[in-house]
Amino acid sequence: MHQAQPLRTFLEIPYDELEEMNLRAKAQRLDREDPDKIREERLAYLESEPRIKAVTVCFTDLEGRLHMLDYDKKFLLKSYDNLTFDGSSIRGFSDQEESDLRLVIDWPAFYWLPSDIFGAGKVLVFCNVLGRDGTPYEGDMRGQLKAYLDHQFKKNGLTCYAANEIEGFLFKGRDAERRLSDAEGFEYVSIGGYYHSLPSDPLRLFMDAAAEAQRAMGFANEKDHPEVAPSQFEMNFEYSEALIAADQYQLYKLLCRQVAARMDMTASFLPKPVVGVNGSGAHTNLSISKKGKNIFFDKKGEDGISDVARDFIDRILNSAPDICLILNASVNAYRRLDPHYEAPNQIKVSPIDRGSMIRIPLGNERSARVEVRSVGPDANIYQTLFAIFKTGLEGPQSDPVDESKRTRTRYLPSNIHDAIRIYKGSAWTKEIFGERVHERFAELKAASADRCPKALGTRVKVAEVQYHHEVTNQTLWNDF
Repeated sequence: MHQAQPLRTFLEIPYDELEEMNLRAKAQRLDREDPDKIREERLAYLESEPRIKAVTVCFTDLEGRLHMLDYDKKFLLKSYDNLTFDGSSIRGFSDQEESDLRLVIDWPAFYWLPSDIFGAGKVLVFCNVLGRDGTPYEGDMRGQLKAYLDHQFKKNGLTCYAANEIEGFLFKGRDAERRLSDAEGFEYVSIGGYYHSLPSDPLRLFMDAAAEAQRAMGFANEKDHPEVAPSQFEMNFEYSEALIAADQYQLYKLLCRQVAARMDMTASFLPKPVVGVNGSGAHTNLSISKKGKNIFFDKKGEDGISDVARDFIDRILNSAPDICLILNASVNAYRRLDPHYEAPNQIKVSPIDRGSMIRIPLGNERSARVEVRSVGPDANIYQTLFAIFKTGLEGPQSDPVDESKRTRTRYLPSNIHDAIRIYKGSAWTKEIFGERVHERFAELKAASADRCPKALGTRVKVAEVQYHHEVTNQTLWNDF
């Protein structure tokens, strides 16, 4: 009997080959190869590979949500320099009168995809956003971060590095966050706890699948393990240049959510979805190099770090209340800043105290770094890294005369309303983002906060979950 032939032959690449291809592309970014040369290389590849049907183009809105468009490959090859979209259709991204925005492809930020997760015949590339006049769009935090990192490299010879330890929860059922009710909370899939789960536990099976996909996409994984709280996980990957780290942050959450959904579960990056257990953070490790040398390291320095690193820390601590809303951008995030659960709510630095906003991990010439522990996993990572690096390098220094500010115990805001108020009154955050973006971000945060109880209480409220910027989609928000 004649066997029917497949109707289409779309690209499906084994994981080991994917890893090699993605690591090679990552090396091109790290080596700062000419973007024009890489663009021509990618276009030639797309032209010559008949099994690719579509290119997934990504950008991130002001609140940190990742948006994706699939362009037919043939169309993209003809029109890659004229990709437009309606920015006003994305909540808080642009005004109606400036709705037409343009996507400019960042060709070095190109990924070959696991076909079992994204579908066969697709590749992915990140974009920056331009306004109608062709200039960088001020609300595109990826573009702002990229420009700042390029500026520091070209003007000062500095390369900024980052790595995030992104924690999350795995709950039973798809769309568990959107279906949350007062009567029923989230349901754990595992209660094994820190470093402990059986190989066949749902949590372990999920982590194995997600880590394999991350590895295939060139993350260069280091370790993955269950975290302290039930059904909580963390998967760590290689320290990298800050823009690469931020792109991987977005892909990490996307992959986790997709893998969980395929297993009829939900990967949640709410900072504190369940009270009474540890919340989830995105501890952000940072360092800066110059001419290949880690300038945060000093063997003779206190805790093994340099005066440059101390100055970087001082500037961040001095502006900590001002940038708190950037690092903790939801109502739910302030539940996590609870000192009873190893939460970093104290505005100080310490090599050992995990309640400190900044920790100095053990390090050597290669690994010496600063760890900002107060970042929530729901933060806009591009905005966060932009704010931290700009503050650490250029922010106002503490007043050496004000001894009390350095000696008394200071705390981060305990609720989003205080964080918004401090952020709105900060001259420094206005300088970082510009007045229009500064105001728009505050309005977005207030819109969610005003729909939630001001007093957090001891129970996670449905409103703080369903009005969360990563949970509420456009349709639900319009219903509200």
